[in-house]
Amino acid sequence: MADCLFCKIVAGEIPSTKIYEDEYVYAFADIAPQAPFHAIVIPKEHICCANKITSENSFLIGKVFEAIQKIAELENLEDGYRVVNNCGEKAGQTVFHIHFHLLARRDLGWPPG
Repeated sequence: MADCLFCKIVAGEIPSTKIYEDEYVYAFADIAPQAPFHAIVIPKEHICCANKITSENSFLIGKVFEAIQKIAELENLEDGYRVVNNCGEKAGQTVFHIHFHLLARRDLGWPPG
């Protein structure tokens, strides 16, 4: 989508600090990290949110989680990590391109605050 922040990042129109990239997935450092390691992991194809996952595009979410495993290995996140997805404004979604926050390198209590 032409006006999507994350689509512009994938297209190279907006700079980012790349952490991982493959054919389907792009991951970059969050500009306001909530943990010592905080990556945003997105499918390159625009899907606005979890409510728009379909049988035609759900394989991309699998590719995102395959990439998360690779990132965890590359970044030595052996002590654990958290994956967060917000769906909708009331849940805290601010960019309407499905994305997953990969947080690590600090104790992540429950419930999240």
